[in-house]
Amino acid sequence: MLIFDLDGTLIDSNDVWVEVDKTFLGRRGAPYTKEYRDGVAHTILSNCAIFTKAYLQLEESCEEIIAEWMELAAGKYGAEVPLKPHVLEYLDRCRAAGHRMAVFTACVPDHCRAAMEHLGLTPYFERVIYAQELGVDKRSPAIFRRAAELLGVRPRDCVLFDDSLSACKAAKAAGMTVVGVYDAVFQESVPDMREVCDQFIRDFGELL
Repeated sequence: MLIFDLDGTLIDSNDVWVEVDKTFLGRRGAPYTKEYRDGVAHTILSNCAIFTKAYLQLEESCEEIIAEWMELAAGKYGAEVPLKPHVLEYLDRCRAAGHRMAVFTACVPDHCRAAMEHLGLTPYFERVIYAQELGVDKRSPAIFRRAAELLGVRPRDCVLFDDSLSACKAAKAAGMTVVGVYDAVFQESVPDMREVCDQFIRDFGELL
């Protein structure tokens, strides 16, 4: 079973959230820092809001914070976010070889569906699993074991493709084979990704 992350792996969307974060912080006179980025990256929206509320000592509720983020990101997944290089060619090859494929993402479900429909990804995957709906982010080995269970396979029979160092570490700990995918937003993670992952690629063209 091939399991693909969405943001930063199949689609080039991490810059969207960098701009959302910069705008959100700028409205409150706060700088965009690596500490903040690492606190909200690669996790589910509710955890991002909890972190942000504490980090900035905001009076707004988590629901209000999330609503502002959704307003800032509105429309981008269904119109602006592009595929990462060579994604469709690689998916075509995997489908032709008879591989089962699924998406496992911390992306907001509505954003995920919009991007997948817009970019023609939906037909390739038998299932999309949302970390947000499971209530746990992708930093825990347990959630990767749960994802494998939902797909009816053993973790050792799964190959995960992900741009997140924490997700790759968790998937490895769960027993999956891991392919790290480069994303420019997380350039500084490359040395650690190369060490943690079974394979690290700059883009999917390397697998063709």
